[in-house]
Amino acid sequence: MARHATLKLSLLAAGVLLGHLLALEWLGREADAISGLREMAPVMYTRLLQPATPPPVVAMSAPPPVPKARIAPRPKRKASEAKPAKPETAVAQQAPEPVVPVTPPEPETVVAQAPAEAASAPAPAASAAQAAASAAVTEDKTAEALDRWPVDTRLTYRLTGDWRGPLFGDARVQWQRENDRYQVRLDVKVQPFFTQVLTSQGEVTANGLVPRAYEEMRPGKRRAAQFGDEVLFLENGRTIPRPPGVQDTASQFVELSQRFATGKAPLEVGRTVSLWLARPGAVDLWTYDIVGREMLRTPKLGEVEAFHLKPRPIANPRGNITAEMWFAPSLQYLPVKIRVLMGNEAYLDLLVEHIEQR
Repeated sequence: MARHATLKLSLLAAGVLLGHLLALEWLGREADAISGLREMAPVMYTRLLQPATPPPVVAMSAPPPVPKARIAPRPKRKASEAKPAKPETAVAQQAPEPVVPVTPPEPETVVAQAPAEAASAPAPAASAAQAAASAAVTEDKTAEALDRWPVDTRLTYRLTGDWRGPLFGDARVQWQRENDRYQVRLDVKVQPFFTQVLTSQGEVTANGLVPRAYEEMRPGKRRAAQFGDEVLFLENGRTIPRPPGVQDTASQFVELSQRFATGKAPLEVGRTVSLWLARPGAVDLWTYDIVGREMLRTPKLGEVEAFHLKPRPIANPRGNITAEMWFAPSLQYLPVKIRVLMGNEAYLDLLVEHIEQR
C-alpha cells in the first residue's frame, strides 16, 4: 500500500510540474506575440451590403497645388515725371539771365504722388485673398477625395482548402477610417490549428493609402515593419529606401479596390496593375494581370460578377506563397474572393459570405 501511495504522489507531482511548465511556455509564447499597435475602437455595423449596379467611374484628380503669393510690382515712373536735369545742363539751356535760386518742390507735388503709392498698397492683400481662396478650394477637393473612400466595412469569408487533407475555417477583412487615419486588419483562422492576423495602419490621402506600420501575428510570433517618409524599417534592423506608392499585404486589398472604383486603374480584362508590397522581410514589385471576368456563386449573395487578378512571378522570390484576387464592381469593387497558393502542395480559398458596413 505504501509503495502504491508513493507512486500516486509521484505521478501527481509530475503532473503538476508538467502543467506548470506548459503554462509557463504558453505565457511566454503569448508574451512574444503581444501586438505593438494601438488598434482603432470597434465599429457598430448597421447594414448588409447587397449587389448593385455600380455607378459610372469618374476619375478623381489630385487636389491642385496651392499657388504661392505674389507681390504686386511697384508702379513705374510716368514719362511726365522724368528726373530733373543736372544743374549744368539746366544752366546751359537758359538764356543769359541772372541765376534764380532753385526753390524746393511745392507740397502739391508730394500730394500728387501719394495716390499712386496708395494704389499699390492693396495688392499684397489681394494676393493673400487669392491664396486663401486657392487653399480653401484645395481643402474642399481633399475632403471630397477622402469621402470617396468606403465607409467602415467588414468582409466575412468562408475558408476552404487543402493541405494533406481538407481544410476549413473563416476569415475577415476589416477596413476602418477615422478622418485621415486608417486600419486594415485581415484575420485568418484554419480550424483547429492555425490563426494569423495581418494589420496595416497609416494615412488616407487623395492619392492613395500611405502605410506607416505593418504587423503579422500568429501564436508565439510577431513580425513588423515601419514605414518612414524616406526609408522602410524591416526586421533585424534592416532599412531600404521607400518605393513610391508602396503598400503592404493587408492594405493592398483596399488600395486596389479604391483604384478600380475611381478609375485610377481600369478594371478591364487584358490590363495590368502594379504596386510595391512590403513585408517585414523584404519589399517586391508585384504585377497583377486581369485575366478574366467570371461569375462566382457565393453562399449568401448569389451569383456575383468579378474580375480575376493573377500575379506574375517576381524577380527574387523568397518563398512559394502567392495570392490571386477577384474584385466585384457590383459590391463596391471589393475583393469577393482570395486564393492563397502555397506552391503545388496547399491552397486556401476565401469566398465572401456577407459584407457589413457602418
